[in-house]
Amino acid sequence: MQIKDKVVVVTGGASGIGKSLSERFAREGARAVVVSDINKAGVEATVADIAELTEARGIVANVGKEEEVTALVDATLAEFGHIDLFCSNAGIFTAGGENVSTEAWQSIWDINVMSHVFAARAVLPSMLERGEGYLLNTSSAAGLLSQVGSAPYSVTKHAAIGFAEWLSITYGNRGIKVSALCPQAVRTAMTAVGAGDGGVAGLDGMLEPEQLANTVIETLEKEEFLVLPHPEVLTYMRRKTDDYDRWLGGMRRLNDKFEDAYRKREESQD
Repeated sequence: MQIKDKVVVVTGGASGIGKSLSERFAREGARAVVVSDINKAGVEATVADIAELTEARGIVANVGKEEEVTALVDATLAEFGHIDLFCSNAGIFTAGGENVSTEAWQSIWDINVMSHVFAARAVLPSMLERGEGYLLNTSSAAGLLSQVGSAPYSVTKHAAIGFAEWLSITYGNRGIKVSALCPQAVRTAMTAVGAGDGGVAGLDGMLEPEQLANTVIETLEKEEFLVLPHPEVLTYMRRKTDDYDRWLGGMRRLNDKFEDAYRKREESQD
């Protein structure tokens, strides 16, 4: 897909990856970029930044609520007639394991998984009617590998990958393209508070959001499923599938290092 003259929707567009994608799509000549986020001020700032480059619209929406995702899609269709690319990008991080509260598990599930389901329900009918459309779902390297220190993040990002795969299998022969964005650490508000993406933050280097946007554009042009800003992730995936038990052993060692570093940090703050 070439972004020029396309109508694009980006959720989580107030900051970080979503903001960078919105800006890059505008520079690529998109006909329109619809920026959505729960953060109204951030949405307005992103729209202001790209308004001279494209038709920019801001719509506040909580992607964990289906009615708000549906309203976002309906408003875009009403104004622009169709959606070429829907970037279901918004996500959250929750640290901890199986004892994280059920409420917190449900919240991250709704935002990291069900938001993709809600987007597909809302946007696929019009895309299928036209016989074309593109879904870019942000997951994480954690969805292909794992996330030390966070069961909820790892589980939901795996689920996001599974749903994107299913969409591609089910609708790929009907004109629908699907890609899954799977970075490791990217300099965003999420990593600023210590949430490593795809392992320990900075394991293979902390990318700037603008660097990630370059990889997104390149992958969309090739219409490949996996968007890997950190190419090392592909090697890790191959090691995982080649010898699962050996890979798990390596991840246990990584987890031990993470727990040791966390313990030392906590002790230093006492």
